[in-house]
Amino acid sequence: MKKFLALFAMGLAVLFNFNAQAEENNMTGKKVLVAYFSATGTTAGVAEKLAQVTGGDLFEIKPEQPYTGADLNWRDKQSRSSVEMDDMSSRPTIASRVADMSQYDVVFVGFPIWWYREPSIIDTFMEAYDFTGKTVVPFATSGGSGMGKSGEIMQKLAPQAKVLEGKRFPSNVSEAELKQWADEWL
Repeated sequence: MKKFLALFAMGLAVLFNFNAQAEENNMTGKKVLVAYFSATGTTAGVAEKLAQVTGGDLFEIKPEQPYTGADLNWRDKQSRSSVEMDDMSSRPTIASRVADMSQYDVVFVGFPIWWYREPSIIDTFMEAYDFTGKTVVPFATSGGSGMGKSGEIMQKLAPQAKVLEGKRFPSNVSEAELKQWADEWL
């Protein structure tokens, strides 16, 4: 019985600490969403860290038709990703929706850099919601490519939002670096 009570007490302590950490992470009262598309898991890892340090909700932008390894072969001009990125009007279908976008003040949107910009599925996401009055902060992962014109393109897709230039991060970015960066908009 003592073991059970000790484990129960430890569980409560962890739960209260997690809630206190989330509140401490976002003291401004702004409601945060961290939405991301991740083809290989790299962007997902950064998004999870960002949601943790901001106290934000996490939403994965999943394609209705998942990408295969062959789809992601950027060397093949006929691969799905190559064809989509070659057509600026391409809008891959997203499998699910954010339940209530209106509740969020700041929306971090994460993605891998494809062909020096955001993947077409991010364009689908940006056109799917009303971002009026929201701050949209792009973040990306890449082995070396910068953000390109991602922020400009996303601003055109959500003209009533304030879309920032954003920043590219390596997969091993620290929580401290993400928090310092994110605090600029919280």
